[in-house]
Amino acid sequence: MSQRVVRASKFRHVFGKALKADQCYDDIRISQMTWDSNFCTVNPKFVAMIVDASGGGAFIVLPLNKTGRIDMSYPNVCGHTGPVLDIEWCPHNDNIIASGSEDCSVMIWEIPDSGLVTSLTTPLVKLEGHSKRVGILSWHPTAHNVLMSAGCDNVVILWNVARGEAVVRMDTQHTDVIYSACWNRDGTQILTSSKDKKIRVLDPRKATVISEKDKPHEGSRPVRAIYVNDGKILTTGFSRMSERQVALWDPSNFSEALTLQELDTSSGVLLPFFDPDTGVVYLCGKGDSSIRYFEVTDEAPYVHYLSMYSSKESQKGMGYMPKRGLEVNKCEIARFFKLHERKCEPIVMTVPRKSDLFQEDLFPDTIGPEPSVEADDWFNGKDGKPILISLKDGYVASKPKEFKVIKSLMATTTSCSSSNSGGDSGVQALQAEVKELKATIEELTKRVSELESKS
Repeated sequence: MSQRVVRASKFRHVFGKALKADQCYDDIRISQMTWDSNFCTVNPKFVAMIVDASGGGAFIVLPLNKTGRIDMSYPNVCGHTGPVLDIEWCPHNDNIIASGSEDCSVMIWEIPDSGLVTSLTTPLVKLEGHSKRVGILSWHPTAHNVLMSAGCDNVVILWNVARGEAVVRMDTQHTDVIYSACWNRDGTQILTSSKDKKIRVLDPRKATVISEKDKPHEGSRPVRAIYVNDGKILTTGFSRMSERQVALWDPSNFSEALTLQELDTSSGVLLPFFDPDTGVVYLCGKGDSSIRYFEVTDEAPYVHYLSMYSSKESQKGMGYMPKRGLEVNKCEIARFFKLHERKCEPIVMTVPRKSDLFQEDLFPDTIGPEPSVEADDWFNGKDGKPILISLKDGYVASKPKEFKVIKSLMATTTSCSSSNSGGDSGVQALQAEVKELKATIEELTKRVSELESKS
């Protein structure tokens, strides 16, 4: 009888630990919406959560150190007229957050360093282009001020946020509701999963489908898809018998999964979070009380089960801290912000090590906040690799890049002339704006003449 050999891994003994009650965020009315988004987003400065609000949609933004009981009168961000469905911090500026809502709009907000003193009702930019509710938001990982939104109108829009413009509109690629949409590591591709039982790899600037896979999971319940290392794709979904599954795919050969594993028979959608530095993927089920984690490697069966963090209370949503917000001197490799009915509880994932020295194998250089390409240049075809930073001495926040909104014709001209390689798109944008202004002037002239003839 052959003896089973346990696979060696430095993440085999990763353990999760919930922080003490005084380090949680209490008495927050988390949204009761049944939408399958994370409901929470975090960065090294703030934690933001979607909350219940009367007469519209709102989310609350708290500085990380503002723990304990949160007063009912604490200011919210409440500019939407319908419930907020998704929120996402900008990876290049820790003070900028985007929100998508049932009112079909996307709004961009700026949060002061010290947090909110009064409720915020006026956004920096309002992006309108969807005809149904907007449930998915994702910032470009390397290009400055590029945001992707996906709505229940089966449309994906890529925005130049600083200009408030929809630059790319993908409205024919999906035949049903989009369940998930994300970028690859350098933002040259988009991956979506849809109710039409397909996952698609898209070229974001050409708005074309590069490849697609029909029925990655046989079941009819929602599928989530994310990129992992080496361009591979990890999906979570359901079998025909409603068993939850996780699968790994090679997009160059979609005919068969590299691996497909059945997990359990729970009904909650699995939200996957991938750490490219360690190759560990965390699966957090909505309505579950556990977080499973797996290591993704190049050797079969490719997705190796590591362990599971369990607690008593189920999760309504989950926020995932970027690597630069972790305490590296405590060997913390991940931190989650778990939403309960009335509170947010941080959960720390740690690799047990005896040494207090910096562990280079656990913390290779990671993605920093500096963008590598500007929006106009990216839409013109220029790509940018992620700019990496070392966490050896801990992450020190530098002054974020100022968020500038280009509103006037003069500002557009200035921006175009200062752009190095985005001249053509700048001229086109200028021409479009001139055309719009002419149309507005013609409309106003027409109205004036109508009023004059009536009087």
